[in-house]
Amino acid sequence: MTPRPSSSGPEPRKTTGKKTTGKKTAGKKTAQAAEKAVAKKAVAKKTPAKKATATKAVAKKATATKAVANKKGTQKTATEKTATKQAVPREAAAPPRAEVAVSPALDAGDRERLLAGTHHDPHAVLGAHRVPGGVAFRAFRPYALAVTVLSGKLRVELHDDGDGFFSGLVPLAEVPLHRLLVAYEGTVQEVEDPYRFLPTLGELDLHLIGEGRHEQLWRALGAHPATHDGVAGTRFAVWAPNARGVRVAGGFNFWDGTGHPMRSLGSTGVWELFLPGVGAGELYKFEITRPDGSRTFRADPLARRTEVPPATSSVVHASDYTWGDEEWLAHRADAPAHEAPMSVYEVHLPSWRPGLTYRQLAEQLPAYVADLGFTHVELMPVAEHPFGGSWGYQVTGFYAPTARLGDPDDFKYLVDRLHRAGIGVLMDWVPAHFPRDDWALAEFDGRPLYEHSDPLRAAHPDWGTLEFDFGRREVRNFLVANAVYWCEEFHIDGLRVDAVASMLYLDYSREPGQWTPNEHGGRENLDAVAFLQEMNATLYRRVPGVVTVAEESTAWDGVTRATHHKGPSGFGGLGFGLKWNMGWMHDSLEYMSREPVHRTYHHGELTFSMVYAYSENYVLPISHDEVVHGKKSLVSKMPGDWWQQRANERAYLGWMWAHPGKQLLFMGQEFAQGAEWSEAHGPDWWLLDPEYGAAADHRGVRDLVRDLNTVYRATPALWRRDTHPSGFAWVVGDAADDDVVAFLRLDADGTPLLAVSNFAPVVRSGYRLGVPDDVPAWHEVLNTDAARYGGGDVLNPHPVKPDAQGWHGRPASIRLTLPPLATVWLRPA
Repeated sequence: MTPRPSSSGPEPRKTTGKKTTGKKTAGKKTAQAAEKAVAKKAVAKKTPAKKATATKAVAKKATATKAVANKKGTQKTATEKTATKQAVPREAAAPPRAEVAVSPALDAGDRERLLAGTHHDPHAVLGAHRVPGGVAFRAFRPYALAVTVLSGKLRVELHDDGDGFFSGLVPLAEVPLHRLLVAYEGTVQEVEDPYRFLPTLGELDLHLIGEGRHEQLWRALGAHPATHDGVAGTRFAVWAPNARGVRVAGGFNFWDGTGHPMRSLGSTGVWELFLPGVGAGELYKFEITRPDGSRTFRADPLARRTEVPPATSSVVHASDYTWGDEEWLAHRADAPAHEAPMSVYEVHLPSWRPGLTYRQLAEQLPAYVADLGFTHVELMPVAEHPFGGSWGYQVTGFYAPTARLGDPDDFKYLVDRLHRAGIGVLMDWVPAHFPRDDWALAEFDGRPLYEHSDPLRAAHPDWGTLEFDFGRREVRNFLVANAVYWCEEFHIDGLRVDAVASMLYLDYSREPGQWTPNEHGGRENLDAVAFLQEMNATLYRRVPGVVTVAEESTAWDGVTRATHHKGPSGFGGLGFGLKWNMGWMHDSLEYMSREPVHRTYHHGELTFSMVYAYSENYVLPISHDEVVHGKKSLVSKMPGDWWQQRANERAYLGWMWAHPGKQLLFMGQEFAQGAEWSEAHGPDWWLLDPEYGAAADHRGVRDLVRDLNTVYRATPALWRRDTHPSGFAWVVGDAADDDVVAFLRLDADGTPLLAVSNFAPVVRSGYRLGVPDDVPAWHEVLNTDAARYGGGDVLNPHPVKPDAQGWHGRPASIRLTLPPLATVWLRPA
């Protein structure tokens, strides 16, 4: 019977006395003789075909070593071989006791756990270990015919212990550096032994992971090609605290992880293994043994690259991209986002120009966006997702750009080219939920891990997905580090956080009895609040010039307030930089969709947004959500014939660009696409083809968007004081009978821009508006009815001088010609 090794590996048996100088014990002489015998054997190489003979020889050698090492008066029985206890000392005159060699073979318990995939510390029993009698070599190589240890001139074939286990005892004083020569049917491979390496994660990494504060978690967990102890390979690490065992499976081991068990690194729940010879491009998954003994293959939650869906494997990735956007990054933080121009073009990359890769998009998208004058693009989720119809909002690979369009370095190239074109990059980020795919995050290690343990808290009622457990520090760390990852590794300039409202409320889309109040009896999800505050605070601290944008559809207090400033509700702010103004979007589109004759009775839908315009830092979004699923495209929402529909859209865009807040427009709406967007075919670019009879109508709207952006960026009054009431003043907001609104936008030095919208289908000549008396003349800088945009060309071509007649509570007034269904902008001449 062989002694069972402890969790830290077998310990050498202690002798009862000290060695004396000038004298050699019989045991020592025998060990030297055995070592010479081993070296002699190394001269004659053995082949896998002679496996049985070799293993018998190794076994005979081990037996001989034991026999010589045993001495009369000190021989022990099998039951006395503890290998870890010191023998009872005899009288002082007794000679020192020699080490008694032990069998190198694994005991039944270790064999069983390794075969079942439930061993928590395979490195303690596999590899090379100092034991009584020398060094025990153990290898677990399923399907191998023979395994030989190579170390310098030493060459020892291990005994076949069955079930893929090989072992041998070599009378060496120290554990040597070694490799393995593994013979399979038809091939022989010389490889490094994975179980001779120390852990690749340090104490600081493990401490931060345990605390939930590892802000660069992706550098610790996942798969990383590396050189460890001078050997090239890949280090694997995964968090799976409920697992009974974890193994790595991939193309490098024919998807059989049996021979590659990982070790548990203590209470952190992290499992780790360095695999020599595995490099970038290899496919892999983690084979996890659940608490009930069943096994599941899981993609790596921190995989930085994946297979192209519907394939689901993770891919070992090493980036070698060299960035060229230093100038962009150097000036990104020159001004806060809410005090700078921001006009955003929202893009679904797979369908903007279907079939284009990241690198092909990089040749077209930056030029198109720059030509139209947008300051930023917002990319719908690029994180890996299994179902294209989710548009990326059901993520399985939170750290991997979708492989549909290329690899991670290809995506970096796209971001880099956008930056070099002077365009910022926002990315939709989805921390609210994840899908239930059984190869991804759901019950990752056999129990709820990333999701909440309470089924009522875990199940998302609207989308059939699972909500993250924001109260668990490791899950919070996974998400906070993910936000940092996209901004640091991919130079993303901002994150638009999806579905924030669904995170903030325990009763979101739930009926009474389907949710449990928080500790204060309220419906606020305190864990989600803490997570969002931590995410924002961490990101703004680490990444200069970044901006976070909340898609939050309720009146939650303090979405864009600093996290350390408490509001009336008692909560600190969530810490976002900007918030989507969903109320503005809903009300204004309701107004615009009405026939002009009815707009008089719904004038408040157009003006109500100014009641709360400064309660948060807002973005005005006309996003993908408003042009799908029967909601119609922007131009198709408008009433009237084709001319009126386009006129309404142009008037609306002019009003939107002048309204306080940043602007966001979804692709296709910039040229008045009539059909709803579909991810299957993207925008209808053919509408711009000169061969198409109505192409001029669509090009006219696009030309307007270009001019709106050009004037907007050149006019600080339209953006510098977006979040300050002093940057806005009504001229007339109650002209409901006329369907007219007019207001001033003001720069910090008081320089104004006058915006006037006429949402009635009639020309209003000589329309009087009150204006400041310190502007000698006003010049029309934009008119959405201009002929080049497809309008009727009803303009104010000459400077308009005010007269002394007071109007609308102001000391002076001007008379304008207001085109039908149009917006005009005027600046001091």
